[in-house]
Amino acid sequence: MKARPLVRGVRVDAQTRCAHYDGPTDVIALRFRCCDEWFPCIDCHREVAGHDVEVWPLAERDREAVLCGVCGRRLTIAEYLGCDSTCPACGAAFNPGCSNHWHHYFEMEEPRR
Repeated sequence: MKARPLVRGVRVDAQTRCAHYDGPTDVIALRFRCCDEWFPCIDCHREVAGHDVEVWPLAERDREAVLCGVCGRRLTIAEYLGCDSTCPACGAAFNPGCSNHWHHYFEMEEPRR
């Protein structure tokens, strides 16, 4: 397994919770495309990184950009979006409400009409 990356942010704990999201299931971190750095959330990125966010395009869904804060497994964007809010490696529950924020991190397909 790869070494656990440094997760930057505001009051980040050992399972990647932060000052903005610190509930029991707030246990993921995201690698931001713009800087190749890991943060628990977009608010941490805004406070610490000093630059605008660049979302991951649809064509790069195979990139490891999500970290399970419980076991340290790196998930591809596709794995994360399809995991039903559960780590495929350790079974840890992820916050299902995070799906409301995916558009901040990942280019999302337009709904079919």
